[in-house]
Amino acid sequence: MLARGSESGPMTARRGVRSRAGRLAGLGAGGAVSLITLTGCDVGAAFGGFGWPEGITPEANRMYDLWIGSTIAALAVGFFTWGLIFWCIIRYRKRGDELPVQTRFNMPMEFLYTIAPILIVAVLFYYTAIVQTDVDKTSRNPDVTVEVVAFKWNWQFNYRDGIGPEANTTASVLGSDDIIPVLVLPSGRSIRFEETSKDVIHSFWVPELLFKRDAFPGNVRNVFEVSSINSEGAFVGRCAELCGTYHSMMNFELRVVSPERYDQYLAALQGGSTPQEALTAIGEEPFATTTVPFDTKRTTQNFGNDSASGAGS
Repeated sequence: MLARGSESGPMTARRGVRSRAGRLAGLGAGGAVSLITLTGCDVGAAFGGFGWPEGITPEANRMYDLWIGSTIAALAVGFFTWGLIFWCIIRYRKRGDELPVQTRFNMPMEFLYTIAPILIVAVLFYYTAIVQTDVDKTSRNPDVTVEVVAFKWNWQFNYRDGIGPEANTTASVLGSDDIIPVLVLPSGRSIRFEETSKDVIHSFWVPELLFKRDAFPGNVRNVFEVSSINSEGAFVGRCAELCGTYHSMMNFELRVVSPERYDQYLAALQGGSTPQEALTAIGEEPFATTTVPFDTKRTTQNFGNDSASGAGS
């Protein structure tokens, strides 16, 4: 009887530890579920989008939701893991010279930490594939087609009458050292971007689109579409591929206006007006408001000078 009693004590203690561990795991799982359910709320706005700006297209909104959901899921897993680590540190801290009970294996736990990561990766992969497919979707007849031509270190935007390299350019906007090119587009219409480069690899990027795509030299023509732009206003555009000395200053501006004003702007360009005159005609600022031209410092006095103020400095 004494021997059986002496064995029942450690067994009861182990059952108690397992019971507490089970309750802790249940609380952690419940907390994770609660955090994940918050993705239905505007959690991103409360935490500054976890580093992402809010998008201005339906495609950008889908990518934004994927980012917020993935971040919350990662935080849930992280807090649960950190909680278990600190619980083990406190619960199993050294209390003497006697070694704690040694457990060789625990099938439920091994199953959990093997299957759970696979399930998490599978779910993230599924939603990523869905959003990626949606973002890369193109149509046969977009409302607006713009050819984006990148070169060191500026942009040319050609308004086209169709898709593909065989289409004709009906109006064009060309940037220079003195003028930032303004790409005017309508809200509420589908827009196709066809990208190419005159020299090296560049990348067309408007941060509020939450999307960027490289522009390659040669016959490669990168394409993407947005089903509509939801917000009117001015948005800075950048080159997102290291292309040379003035890469960081290779900016443009996206100006989103109503469809009616866009039609007026395009008609003014086709009628021979300059981009600045066409912008003024529809009541817009004639020059970029989100960025300014950069000074190349290449003058007749310092060109070729090896000093810090010389050419290319």
